[in-house]
Amino acid sequence: MTNDRPNPDALLQEVRAGSSGKLKIYFGYAAGVGKTFAMLNDAHEELERGIDVVAGYIEPHNRKETMRLLDGLPKIQTKLVTYKNMCLEEFDVDAVLLRQPGVVLVDELAHTNAPGSRNKKRYQDVRELLDTGIDVYTTVNVQHIESLNDIVEDITQIAVKETIPDQFFDQADFIKLIDVEPDELLKRFSEGKIYEAERAALAMHKFFTKENLKLLREIAMRKVTDRISFLNEQTMPFSDKRASMKLLVCINESEASQKLIRWTARAAEAFHASFTALYVDDGDTESLPLADKKTLQENLALAEKLGADTVTINGHNLSETIAEYAKLSGVTNIVLGKSNRKSFLLGKFGADLEDELIDSLQAIEIHIIPSSRKEKTKKHAWTLKNIVTWHDTAKMFAALILATILSAGLSELGIGDQNIIMVYILSVLVISRITTGYLYGIIGSLLAVLIFNFFFMTPLYTFNTVQVGYPVTYGIMLLVALITSALTVRMKKIAKQAVVRERRTEILYELNKKLLVTRQLDGILELVTAYLVRLLGRSIIVYAEEPKEDGTGGTFLQEKDETGALAMLSPAERAVVHWVFRSGKEAGRTTDTLSGSAGFYLPVISGGKILGVIGIFCDPNKEALTQDNRLFLRMVSSQVATSLERQKLTDEQRQILIETEKEQMRSNLLRAISHDLRTPLTGILGASSALLENQLDETTRDKLVLDIKEDSEWLIRMVENLLSVTRINEGMLTVNADLEAAEEVIGGAVRRIRSRFKNRTIHVRVPDEVVLIPMDATLIEQVLINLMENALRHGGADAKVWVNVTLVRDEVVFTVKDDGVGIPKERFGQLFDNFGVEARERVDMTRGLGIGLSICMSIIKAHGGTMEVAENPGGGALFRFTLPLGGDSRAK
Repeated sequence: MTNDRPNPDALLQEVRAGSSGKLKIYFGYAAGVGKTFAMLNDAHEELERGIDVVAGYIEPHNRKETMRLLDGLPKIQTKLVTYKNMCLEEFDVDAVLLRQPGVVLVDELAHTNAPGSRNKKRYQDVRELLDTGIDVYTTVNVQHIESLNDIVEDITQIAVKETIPDQFFDQADFIKLIDVEPDELLKRFSEGKIYEAERAALAMHKFFTKENLKLLREIAMRKVTDRISFLNEQTMPFSDKRASMKLLVCINESEASQKLIRWTARAAEAFHASFTALYVDDGDTESLPLADKKTLQENLALAEKLGADTVTINGHNLSETIAEYAKLSGVTNIVLGKSNRKSFLLGKFGADLEDELIDSLQAIEIHIIPSSRKEKTKKHAWTLKNIVTWHDTAKMFAALILATILSAGLSELGIGDQNIIMVYILSVLVISRITTGYLYGIIGSLLAVLIFNFFFMTPLYTFNTVQVGYPVTYGIMLLVALITSALTVRMKKIAKQAVVRERRTEILYELNKKLLVTRQLDGILELVTAYLVRLLGRSIIVYAEEPKEDGTGGTFLQEKDETGALAMLSPAERAVVHWVFRSGKEAGRTTDTLSGSAGFYLPVISGGKILGVIGIFCDPNKEALTQDNRLFLRMVSSQVATSLERQKLTDEQRQILIETEKEQMRSNLLRAISHDLRTPLTGILGASSALLENQLDETTRDKLVLDIKEDSEWLIRMVENLLSVTRINEGMLTVNADLEAAEEVIGGAVRRIRSRFKNRTIHVRVPDEVVLIPMDATLIEQVLINLMENALRHGGADAKVWVNVTLVRDEVVFTVKDDGVGIPKERFGQLFDNFGVEARERVDMTRGLGIGLSICMSIIKAHGGTMEVAENPGGGALFRFTLPLGGDSRAK
């Protein structure tokens, strides 16, 4: 039967090209609400319109009204699947692909297919059909949505195993909610229209209780409502019509803004809406008095505390900026205080802010909140000293003098007054460009008109004007100069704001790019602190873990000034860091928690876990961190969190690999012990038994005793090696380096080897001069013994050994070689692994190479040297290791 099945790949290649199919889901809160009935009804309507509709799979309900709707609809034959001696009917995806209908009906979207099917879940079958351009109508209940599964289980106390991903549900082109009253649904149950009488009674007792159905219905309706709201926000971001409320409160540096924020917070809570606190920076924020800056920061902090999103945007026309933001962000209600513009002379000729917003935002409600008490107009400390500087004054007069000299030259050349007027307007532009604020542009405009009148208008050198039209000329000249001056100052502010934004964007981009390629924890901390110092101009400290009592523990400090660095390292500051680590909240200066500290501390959080803390020194004699700085720090902290999380995962992966290698080492150790200890122990047991049980001649007895002695010595060395491995793997290997003579160490090793291997040839060659090497003589002697013993044991009975010492620049080279059978080249890379070589050729070895070579490599590395193996040109193996010399180590 399987041979007759069509090839799915061939079918996919034959399907029609074009866009993917449309998915329509009939959604309900429980079985029996009428999902399948509604789907079949719509299918008949589509069929009457000439659409090619087929029923792919309809659950065989015991509902006569529903099943009657199948009459007249083309059907796709279901496929039969045998599973555990049962014959199951399943949806035939391949048959639908071969048939290529316009619309296919597939009931029970969350169904799990029988084992052996191409896809595990039915929604995966549906996705395959959609990808080929076939429209699908399907049904699903609220309990089958993955994110709602546990909520439904808590309500009904029944675990539903079959679910579909929320993403698949959300990506549906159409969701049709099928709804009936719970009482009507229970009536259908009692009448046996949904389940048989016995099953219906059980369902009504457990799952389909009235209380459960009410809650499930609410959840289903909320799910569909949330989807509609989301789609409206995506498809109608600029629409004047809104179904949900979103509030916007406009604040400034006034204390009255706090009342606006609290009123908006209460309204948002009452209507279950979100709200945003907006501050428009016109470029003069930096020049505000310190008290006003502090009030502004308090207003923004209050808004955040009450749950608002705080936004600071740049703009010079307040009403246009607010209106544009409200349109883009989907605001439905704007809250603002009464404008004080009427108190200014120029404000008499313009509309109030609220009037301008009402005119431009006719679909948005404007709430004007009066102050509880009449707020006095703030008298800013604008003294002559604050707004007038000798530097800018000199620039202004220099520009006017140059303009006058140039105008005098043009006048001598007979060039008309209109060109001289342009020269003075140009001078006003220059003044506005090279000075600070609006004042010099205004004064320069007035002076330019007066100078022009005094030096170039008849009668000369007086302020009288004879010609009738010149007062109008002066007026227009003054107006043009004032306007151009104001525009120039505004452009300067815009340029300055753009530079600040560009700098921050550039820093964020560079930081993100470098964090992606930085892998070590110290590198991440150093990079972050360096960039924050560069941006904020303050001392920065970053903690990657909670500090210990002595101040250590994943800390990196970048100094901007010594005072700030010392203050950040004090025990009192560490106490603040401890609190931030444990609470996960901001603390320190400019906050309501531990505000007496020297720094501001921000937690670095990822996935609800605190990965670190960033501390910024706040000098009490300087300006505090602005809200803009805090927002920037939060953006940086999110990038740092991602890097620290990645580094943590990398460290955990590395630790897992280490643990795996240790486990492998333990297994190899057991294998090594099982072989290398069994052989000598068996020899000792056999020899001792022979000595006790038999009358042996003296030669045989001496031979057995010698064998026992050799095997015992080998066992002692094996135990010493095992202890060395334990110390090395636990990081306990220490090198007590003293200046030792190379020939003495080699002599000691050779004497011990010759006592074990009598009548074997060992050649030694050392330099003529005495070479003093900084080393642990006991450990290096053990290395030489292990290498010579391996050469004598595995090189063959007649193998000879050569031990050579040579000087090469600033290191000493030790060579141990033999002329025996040698070592296969393919095993060179594994010789120094812990026990890695012992798994091979065990049956041909009386005693393996053991763990000696691994220990040799660890000892040489601990001395700062290198070790390698190679083929001996004369046959056999060659081991070479180097030890570094310290200073002048040659004694002549």
